[in-house]
Amino acid sequence: MNSPATGLRVAATVFGLMALAQLGRLVIGPVILVAGHTLPLWPSALACILLAALSAWLWRLARTGVG
Repeated sequence: MNSPATGLRVAATVFGLMALAQLGRLVIGPVILVAGHTLPLWPSALACILLAALSAWLWRLARTGVG
């Protein structure tokens, strides 16, 4: 239970959940103000793609074996 593959699966799951949260922000499209300025949606799109790629990479690495 203390294997590197388990840690990779946990990290992949966390990254996947974060990607889903960013996707949710893109779908819902709430207005977010930071110091009086509206935060655009493109950073969430970029974050969603990056987090999904990291999640897939770590999950694949956990399946194929570490090292």
